[in-house]
Amino acid sequence: MSASTAPRTGRSVAAVRRRDRRREVAKEFRSHRSGVIGLVLLLIVILLAVAAPLIAPSHLLDVTKATGPPNHSPTLAYPLGTDPAGRSVLVLLLWGSRISLLVGFSATAVSMVIGTIVGMAAGHFRGTGQAVIMRVIDFFLVVPSLVLAIVLSTVLQRGVVTIVVAIGLTSWAGTARLVRSQTLTIEERPYIERAWALGAGNRHIITKHVFPAVLPLVLANTTLTVGSAIIAESTLSFLGLGDPTIISWGSMLKTALDTGSATAGYWWFVLPPGLAIVVVVLCFTLVGRAFETVINPTLRGR
Repeated sequence: MSASTAPRTGRSVAAVRRRDRRREVAKEFRSHRSGVIGLVLLLIVILLAVAAPLIAPSHLLDVTKATGPPNHSPTLAYPLGTDPAGRSVLVLLLWGSRISLLVGFSATAVSMVIGTIVGMAAGHFRGTGQAVIMRVIDFFLVVPSLVLAIVLSTVLQRGVVTIVVAIGLTSWAGTARLVRSQTLTIEERPYIERAWALGAGNRHIITKHVFPAVLPLVLANTTLTVGSAIIAESTLSFLGLGDPTIISWGSMLKTALDTGSATAGYWWFVLPPGLAIVVVVLCFTLVGRAFETVINPTLRGR
């Protein structure tokens, strides 16, 4: 076998192993009925959010063009009733899902990137650097993330980007702790010691060994964090810290409170966004727990 053929064969073997591992993970995930149900419901919600402009054109959100009776109970024309401005609650719910999911995914991405980098650094490096990083992580763990997010949202200009930054910058500490513990475990394995003995540097150890090993854990934690990010976005919007010109599930609840719909018995304007938040967060939790069980063999017997 030539020298040029050997690396290609090694890569093909690695590709086959990765493909077999993906099939094994998919098969194991399908055995968790609750996770599959949560995933199916999530895909339906995501598809509805993406297709919202086709299902309900954006001009239906314009208050000046609303033709429905204000605060009307559900009818055939308005399956979920109307809001105080005469707009369809179903249309608001569809468009609100776009912002809530966008903020949830974006804020989680920011949180996961920061938490993964800081967590691997805290677990890999030693000495003063590790002590400083751990004190920073402890600070963000002790201070309530919602309070920090509120402070950032009031200081910065209101908008979706501000909410994403506020949630992302205040919710990464838990991920960092998780990644750090996993990094410490990985770096005690024999192949890491062998890599050090062969002259590998910090960059090689982190990128080639530690990061691929912690990635499944990070992905499992991501699905759990998205639900928390959606709740945080709804809370900030409900407190009036979001963009008032953009519809989200949290802003719908705030409008219901400000207009007295919640106290006047107009349940059709209060329950849909509240139930949507609960269902989506529950689905993310079910998927996250199932995926966590798949990648962690010690949880499969429970």
